[in-house]
Amino acid sequence: MDIALDTAGLAPAATTKRPRPRANKRSVPMVVKLAYRNLFHDRLSFAVTIVGIVFSVVLVAVQTGIYLGSEKKIASIIDAAPADLWIVPLGTKSYDDPSLLSGRERHMALSTPGVANAEDMVVSFAKWRKPEGGQTTILLVGSEQISDAPLPWNIEEGSREALDAPNTVAIDQSYFPDLGIKAVNTHAEINGVNVEVAATTKRIRSFTTLPFVFTSIENARRLSGAEQNQATYERVLLSPGADSNAVKTEILTRLPDVEVLTQDEFRKRSQSYWLFQTGAGAALIAGAVLGLIVGIVIVAQTLYSSTKDHINEFATLRALGAGAGYIVKVILMQAVLSGLIGFALGLLLALGVIEAAKDTKLTVMMTPELAASLFAVTIGMCIFAAISAIVKVVRIDPAVVFSR
Repeated sequence: MDIALDTAGLAPAATTKRPRPRANKRSVPMVVKLAYRNLFHDRLSFAVTIVGIVFSVVLVAVQTGIYLGSEKKIASIIDAAPADLWIVPLGTKSYDDPSLLSGRERHMALSTPGVANAEDMVVSFAKWRKPEGGQTTILLVGSEQISDAPLPWNIEEGSREALDAPNTVAIDQSYFPDLGIKAVNTHAEINGVNVEVAATTKRIRSFTTLPFVFTSIENARRLSGAEQNQATYERVLLSPGADSNAVKTEILTRLPDVEVLTQDEFRKRSQSYWLFQTGAGAALIAGAVLGLIVGIVIVAQTLYSSTKDHINEFATLRALGAGAGYIVKVILMQAVLSGLIGFALGLLLALGVIEAAKDTKLTVMMTPELAASLFAVTIGMCIFAAISAIVKVVRIDPAVVFSR
């Protein structure tokens, strides 16, 4: 009885507990470890690599951002006052290449089947005399205020309605120093006529650096010397369901001495003229390509130097049975890690530059598409730069280990 009790008492103590299964910790692949250690072994070389990639990312981002910003600035007026069709003087190269139409275009357009409305727009170069002396050239823009998208936009002070008063204009705040203006209600002269700044805008800048000066269509005609029925461009709005090609053909039949362009055609013509025919776009693209070349050269040099410094270690791996493909993966991983770090730092710096340029005359844009493309280009650049190091690794003779 006592034995039974003792046995019963000891039974629970004798029961063995099964160890709890440990959660499987995901270990870092050896390829990543080797790449990381090789990359950070020489801190100075690593820093040079990152600086090169950051420089490349910032240069490409800013140059491409300026290109996109230039496209936007060139077409800013066209985008802000859209139309289904634009009637422009024959041979017009871009929006800011103005010349006057004959004056009968609006009536001809309105009488064309499928046209709902037609609005005049006057664009003209003019001389602006500053309040305290001196003069500069401006681009005077006059439009009708009955449109669904009247000009100007982004008004900070004043209103569009204020421009209906005789000899009143609106200018952008970024052009205050160029035009000698400090605030609204300041007076200046346009082509010898006294005008008052009745409104100001924000971030409406031209690609050619000539300040936009907005006013009503009547003021624009009077200040530019155009006749009462003349315009530079005719904005044509179509009726719902109208065939734009048929309307375009009919207008050209009635007005053979003009060109009729769609919104997209006028936009692309203006952008093509300034970015490619003048060479401005080619310069921006060349700057971006230069940034890529600099990045490739610096990363290639660093990876090659790192591979050369660790040539004995790589030979040891080969002697232990590691294939050339495994070592190539290590080098590619080094390149990818360099690209990821450099891209992150470069993008942050580029965003800082873009933010700093917001209220200046320089327009730099960053879009999600550009950021994604920049990431792909950066990683591709680093992988391409790894080719020289890969060639060195592939030629390693494992027997080097035994000759030391």
